Amino acid sequence: MNIVDLHVHSNKSDGSMSPSQLVGLAAEKRLSAFALTDHDTTEGIQEAVEAARRYNEALAEGKLPPLSGGKQGALLPALPLEVIPGIEFSTEYQGKDIHIVGLYIDYKASFFKAQIQAFVDSRILRNRKMCANLQSAGIDISYEKLLEAYPGSVITRGHYAHYMLAHKYVKTMPEAFEKYIGDHAKYYVPREKVTPSQAIHLILKAGGLPVLAHPPLYHMDDAALETLVGLLTEDGLVGIEAIYSTYQPAEERQMRSLAKKYGLCISGGSDFHGATKPNLEMATGYGKLCVPEDVLRHLKTRLPGKGTER
Repeated sequence: MNIVDLHVHSNKSDGSMSPSQLVGLAAEKRLSAFALTDHDTTEGIQEAVEAARRYNEALAEGKLPPLSGGKQGALLPALPLEVIPGIEFSTEYQGKDIHIVGLYIDYKASFFKAQIQAFVDSRILRNRKMCANLQSAGIDISYEKLLEAYPGSVITRGHYAHYMLAHKYVKTMPEAFEKYIGDHAKYYVPREKVTPSQAIHLILKAGGLPVLAHPPLYHMDDAALETLVGLLTEDGLVGIEAIYSTYQPAEERQMRSLAKKYGLCISGGSDFHGATKPNLEMATGYGKLCVPEDVLRHLKTRLPGKGTER
């Protein structure tokens, strides 16, 4: 059975591996496809697509592909690898941080690139304010220093925590969130966020498939979650993440039940971040994750021009 991973991050947001390294790792893991779904950015997609193209061409020619990040030799799969252009939008709904994953987006569309840049500009303004707050706490940090430490990345709170840990302002990353940058910490600055509905409409306009990411992580009661799923379905939601690294069996059953009730496809992924999330692996999560290729096949039927499967 072929497997896929539809939720993966690179160092273009808050992961630790480059997009090319992810291609190598996906080959090592014998994936037939993975989605690069960095937070609010598509900067890594072209690199990943090109790395997969080189890999697939070499594979077709019977040559050992020049992978970056994965092992070569007997573990190489005898099948091509698909890189799915994706994104993970951070949105806000009733004071909660809700994530919407977009799969198969047209990341080169001018309107989409312009909207992403607007999100980036908003994030930069927030980061400068938060750096100023942390400076008032005696922490030698600036937005420029963060960019220097993490070149090419969209700066997130994970980068702040890494920076403070590396410079010995905290002893652990959780301490950084608790004392300085958590939602209720003194120095935290919230950034302007879009609504889930706006993210869904943007993904649909870009020809993609909007998926509600890891709903159990929002800690909503059953009625509130079902209300959210119903509203988002009306907006055009296509899928719900029913297979995920941290789910308990009851949570997966609940997500599958919601998908069936609202005519949604199921999706699934590891939410791999590399060293940022220790012990969480691409493809297998914490050891038991398995997303069959059929999950992706069903999602593809919902792409524009492919018909509808309910």
